[in-house]
Amino acid sequence: MMKRFSRFFLYGFILALVSGCSAAKVNNTLTPESTVQQLPLNIVATYPHDVQAFTEGLLFDRGALYESIGLTGHSAVRKVELKSGKVLLEHRLPADVFGEGLALLNGNLLQLTWKKELAYLYHPDDFKQIGMRHYSGEGWGLTSDGKSWISSNGSDTLTWRDEKTFAPQRTVQVTWNGNPVKNLNELEWIDGAVWANVWYENWILQIDPRDGKVLSYIDISSIVPRSADAEDVANGIAYDRKEKRIFITGKRWPVLYEINIDKQ
Repeated sequence: MMKRFSRFFLYGFILALVSGCSAAKVNNTLTPESTVQQLPLNIVATYPHDVQAFTEGLLFDRGALYESIGLTGHSAVRKVELKSGKVLLEHRLPADVFGEGLALLNGNLLQLTWKKELAYLYHPDDFKQIGMRHYSGEGWGLTSDGKSWISSNGSDTLTWRDEKTFAPQRTVQVTWNGNPVKNLNELEWIDGAVWANVWYENWILQIDPRDGKVLSYIDISSIVPRSADAEDVANGIAYDRKEKRIFITGKRWPVLYEINIDKQ
């Protein structure tokens, strides 16, 4: 998610001068504690990623990546070849639309928008628009548990939504040792848990969908590109369910990483 460069550049610059690092702890107080397990980051492979792609949503299906690109005037949805990073298919959004989260459910591809309070429904084979869905508030991350859509809006809340109407079904507050976790962004459903990027955090959270408790996290600070500016944050999680592969990247990152986790 991006909140206009001019609004945060000064803050990020000052914070970098003071702490010597990027703005990584903006609205949360996440600290490692024994009740939240840290999972190791194991890099399995790397693939090229378009450095112009301001990644807002990412998923993997039938051998290809699907990616939602943000920024007003540059937003799009793409089908991307994994090994080469080649764009196989692209659909550009209207010039005044900021693309956001992306998910697939029962053969339908849904792309959120930031402030338009609407989502575009596509056929994944050709990106033909087959409908629209409306919602209140901002759109950030999106995934699916196979039955419902799951969305975030930059708060500490995840919302389960009806497959057909996108109407809210239930909400869950995400907490880290009892404290709310704000700025939930890109989402992915992996083996019964919601994985989430958190805006300006270099940790990927694994969240219990029943009560919103953060069960574990992965520290990915070691792979954040040195060239990344304040807005080029980690924001992209995709899961290959068939091969059990996990892919992660970020906004305008040159690399997409395949990772695995060893919980033992």
